[in-house]
Amino acid sequence: MTPRRVLLVFVGGAVGTAGRLALGLWIADAGGFPIATFVVNVVGALLIGVLAARMPQSTDLRVLLGTGVLGGFTTYSAFMTGTVELWSATPALAAVYAVGSLVLGLAAAALGLRLGRPRGTARPAEAAS
Repeated sequence: MTPRRVLLVFVGGAVGTAGRLALGLWIADAGGFPIATFVVNVVGALLIGVLAARMPQSTDLRVLLGTGVLGGFTTYSAFMTGTVELWSATPALAAVYAVGSLVLGLAAAALGLRLGRPRGTARPAEAAS
């Protein structure tokens, strides 16, 4: 890790964190359900999937956008805190939130990887037909 890359992560993280805060101020939680955190994490998973499929790991731009912006945008700690807070009031909703976040996050990341894959590269089964 070079000082340049540390700076890229720092700048990107500031942008991503500010974006998360703005979205959190724009989207109000509903009945204690942390909608903004849910949306941020699922959208972030989709975008990091696209980025991972499109950009080599070693580029400065991927460090800036992936580790920095999207790392600052998504939030595991708020996800866990939201789950614990929901659990104290409505355990069933907390379970739905936790499982839904994980399942939709995984699906979004997989979709992002698929969408980000360069077009025109046929899979072996498709090339044979």
